[in-house]
Amino acid sequence: MYPIVTITDQCRKCYSCVRSCPVKAIKVEKSYTEIISERCIGCGNCLSNCPQHAKVIADNVTVTEALLTSGEPVIAVLGCSFPAFFHYCSPGQLSAGLRQLGFAEVHEGASGVELIADEYKNAINNASLPLISSHCPAVVDLVERHYPQLIENMVGVVTHMVAMGRYLKHVLGDHVKVVYISSCIAGKFEVQAEQTKGAVDVLLTYRELESIFKERGIDLTALEEEPYDGREPHMGRVFSLSQGSFQAFGINPDPLDTEIVTAEGEVNVMGIIKDLAAGRISPKLVDLRFCYDGCIGGPGRNRELTEFSRRNMVISHFRSEIPYRVAPHYKKDWQIDFSRTFSDKYAKLPIPKGGDVKKILQATNKFTQKDELNCRTCGYRTCREYAVAVFQGLADLEMCLPHNLQQLEEERGRLIQKYELAKRELDREYGDEFIVGSDSQTLEALDQIKQVGPTPTTVLIRGESGTGKELAARGIHRFSKRNDKPLVTVNCTTITDSLLESELFGHKKGSFTGAITEKKGLFEAADGGTIFLDEIGDITPKLQAELLRVLDLGEVRPVGGTVARRVDVRLIAATNKSLEDGVRDGWFREDLYYRLNVFSITMPPLRERVESIPQLAHHFLEKARNKLNKHIIGIEERAINAMVKYPWPGNIREMQNVIERAAVLTHDDIIKLGNLPLAFAESYADEGEDVIDLRSFKKEREPHVLRVEKKLIQRYLADAGGNVSKAAQLANIPRRTFYRLLAKHGLKGRTIRAREGEEE
Repeated sequence: MYPIVTITDQCRKCYSCVRSCPVKAIKVEKSYTEIISERCIGCGNCLSNCPQHAKVIADNVTVTEALLTSGEPVIAVLGCSFPAFFHYCSPGQLSAGLRQLGFAEVHEGASGVELIADEYKNAINNASLPLISSHCPAVVDLVERHYPQLIENMVGVVTHMVAMGRYLKHVLGDHVKVVYISSCIAGKFEVQAEQTKGAVDVLLTYRELESIFKERGIDLTALEEEPYDGREPHMGRVFSLSQGSFQAFGINPDPLDTEIVTAEGEVNVMGIIKDLAAGRISPKLVDLRFCYDGCIGGPGRNRELTEFSRRNMVISHFRSEIPYRVAPHYKKDWQIDFSRTFSDKYAKLPIPKGGDVKKILQATNKFTQKDELNCRTCGYRTCREYAVAVFQGLADLEMCLPHNLQQLEEERGRLIQKYELAKRELDREYGDEFIVGSDSQTLEALDQIKQVGPTPTTVLIRGESGTGKELAARGIHRFSKRNDKPLVTVNCTTITDSLLESELFGHKKGSFTGAITEKKGLFEAADGGTIFLDEIGDITPKLQAELLRVLDLGEVRPVGGTVARRVDVRLIAATNKSLEDGVRDGWFREDLYYRLNVFSITMPPLRERVESIPQLAHHFLEKARNKLNKHIIGIEERAINAMVKYPWPGNIREMQNVIERAAVLTHDDIIKLGNLPLAFAESYADEGEDVIDLRSFKKEREPHVLRVEKKLIQRYLADAGGNVSKAAQLANIPRRTFYRLLAKHGLKGRTIRAREGEEE
């Protein structure tokens, strides 16, 4: 397993890891950033700088627990900086805690420093090239993966961690297992490296060890001290401090000496490596540590303490007397090979041509050098370096902040334009007079809308289909104190039951088939405003329960989610059903009915608003005229009279459609009775109107002919007992022609027979 893992669900693509990575070993995927294992040096910067904690260390706790229960002896080796992390207990108490976990022996990693001290002295004395210390695993990976031309400059000696592993397995046998405990993340890479594999079985961080103690319920401060095992170190204990390696190796450089150079921290190390690669410097030895302040400042350090406090802890441990139990085999001088080799691990990336870089820059609106801001928000030093990374697949175009801001500004302009157009269309559609009519029932409904509008009260709008319930809801929202917030309209009959819950309350990613992303529900979209649920009587019992939860608690829970979200929404519901019957028959919850029926408004059907029909007809004519861009001056009186007599089963919606259809059909500048559907001419003729328009013989004759034709067909059907074929024979016309006449007048054979039977 790779030592550093990305928790993809937590990554928000803030590019903090890209900015902090010194070797740009981060590539950007569609929804997260991922580490490129071939380029990573294990410095731990991405772990420290990720604000969402999406980058984590691969857990070695489970592996360690398995080793401790395997039956083989397991040796614990504490890194040189352990006193700076476990400052709250004594070294002896820490040793006792490790033995309680099941470790057979406990050693100090500082002994490994003294094991390789002579190797370093010999390397320096025999050097013909500038040497680079190899005791920092991050520096080793930096050279192998990014500056392979410096491999021959590396000191061919293992780190003190690997030295301890080789030593213990040489003395005790290869069957023992070695667990090294350190603050170094790069050490996890070294454990898996080909040249050092097998010396140490597991690298455990201090935090991982601390979690094991907590899991086992072991309080280190309450334990009796126990001694350490192996060779007792001396100067090796200061190795973790700044320039501590020189003291541990017995090297005493002159501060003014340019032959032996030391550097700590990312900036200084990268600078010296670049100088060496370019041949600008040639010292005898360069001692490098990637972590600032030495190993006590590593990524796994104790952040509760300052650098000064951590340093004091290590020095105090160096000066104190630590009990040791030295077995005879540890007193013997063993001949062990501590050398190592290095390999070229450089991951070659494609090199773009000038035209490739130019094309990428232009894709982010950088056409001249002045456009290249070099703001570094993408994580790269310059725009051109970023363009190269895009070409190499390490970055994407979305990482450019100025480009994103420009796109957002353009999109904002387009959205404002669309909003203004939509607002204009709504104003044209509904106008200031959202409900037209002067009859008493309409005026009463308008008064109720104006009264309830400014209040937060839940409103239930009743009425037949097409009576203007949505217009009433818009009127309530317009008069409310939320009119600057959204009004979200949902028709509960147009969405399937399985999707309506998701539409209203949202869903989490993966909560059902097809939920490939997280979605916000309409209740959240309407937060602060109003939501209008049309045909509320059609929702399922499950949705009724969820809706009751919203009304009672002001919370919505997405489908597949466990955490409820607060919403502030005013609810307006409408129905063309009798909810009282629903409560009685069991298909509508009684508690929800009472929560909805706080304030009820009934929209009257058009047949009960006869006196407003002329006003409505001319209102819809005006809308049709504007919509069709057609010059129509009015509606003839006969057409108005026919509308007044018509029952209007489809109410206002039907009337609007009839007027628009008539406006399309008329060839004059006036809508006439003949432009209306046949049913209007029949209702007008049935009333026996005697007003005759002498200007149009055809228009005057047509209603009477149609009435006579319809009565003849009804008579033939009655004589034939409702049999269409027989009726066609009696009329002496083809059967297909007779069927067309039936369809024309909306008649059916069996219906005529039944009606004749009733009359008899």
